[in-house]
Formats: sequence, structure tokens, C-alpha cells
Amino acid sequence: MSNYKCVIFDCDGVLVDSEPIANQILVDMANNLGAHIDFDFAMKHFKGSHFSDCIKIIRSLVNQPIPDTFEAEYRTRSLESFKKELKPIEGVAEVIEQLKLPFCVASSGTESKMRFNLNLVGLLPYFLNNMFSCYTIQKFKPEPDVFLWAAKTMGFQPNECIVIEDSLLGVQAALNGGFDVFGFTAHDYQNELEGLATKTFKSMHLLNELI
Repeated sequence: MSNYKCVIFDCDGVLVDSEPIANQILVDMANNLGAHIDFDFAMKHFKGSHFSDCIKIIRSLVNQPIPDTFEAEYRTRSLESFKKELKPIEGVAEVIEQLKLPFCVASSGTESKMRFNLNLVGLLPYFLNNMFSCYTIQKFKPEPDVFLWAAKTMGFQPNECIVIEDSLLGVQAALNGGFDVFGFTAHDYQNELEGLATKTFKSMHLLNELI
């Protein structure tokens, strides 16, 4: 029997394979302004971050103002690319279908983005009433508030929950809230989660056994 009573999933990079798509768009747009960064830089510095923090990093790298339209263009380009390319993380649908515990999703993205992406890959019906966005409470990872809100709403204490995260900021947020956290390392190119997360795993097919 599991030691946990509730599973809190991150969204991007855990349920939907959106991080490579979104970060490549950010790289392309930043380089158009003269940032001279690559995909590895983006995955290290942007993955799991609030968009305003990404903008601060880009601003420090370029010698011109960031256009007022930058975020809107990024959102538009991302949504168009998601429509064409987005897939669920391999094995995650099977994990969810086999879970015997209550579960929810808590993300740094907006609720509308979560709904859009989860719907694209067929996972939205699993999470319709259990979606928690940092934007709703204006508290962003590594602050633990979104996980604390999710746990409380689901009816559990942090020590009764397991958080599933793929980013350094997300893992830190979970730990800051007193949660155990399993780090999904399929896109952990910098090996940042090993030794920090409670456990790490590279294939989603292993998750139910770990829980």
C-alpha cells in the first residue's frame, strides 16, 4: 500500500511534452533580439520559470528593449506549435488510469493554458475539477503556495502528498512546502534533480511502482 494519499502532478514536462517546444520558441525569439542562446541554455534557465523571470534573463542578454508584443507573440506561436506538435508524456495516460489515489495538477502556467494543452492530448477529463495555477494566487515556484493550495483543496496535508515535478524550481517549491517530490528526469539535461528530489525516475512507466 502507498505511503501517500494524493498525487500532485506538474503539467508542462510531466503530463504534456511541451517544454522542448516552448523553450525552442523562446530561444528563437530571444535570438532575434540578439541574445545568442541555445536550447540547452533555455532548458537550464527557463524551464519551470515564471514568464516574467524569463524576460528578465533575456533583457540582460540583449542590447535593445524587449518589444511590448513579445509575450503575446510568444503565446500565439506556442499555441500554434502545440496544436501541431504537442503530445502527452509517454506512459502518463496509463499511469493516471492505474492510479488508486486522488490526484490533481498544479502548474506555473495559466489555467487556460493547462486546459488547452491537456485537452489537445486527451488528458483534460482526468483533471477538470482539480486544476491549480500559480497565476490564480500570484505565487510562483520556488514558492510552495500552489502545492499547498492544491493539497488543502484536495483535503490532505503536505506529508500525505507526493509531488511529481520535472524542473529545479518545481522540486524546490515542493520541498519548501514540506512535500516529498519525485523528479521526472527525461528532460533533466543538466542532471539538476538527482540528490535534490526525494527520488528521481526517467520513465513515466515506473511511477506507479514508485508511488
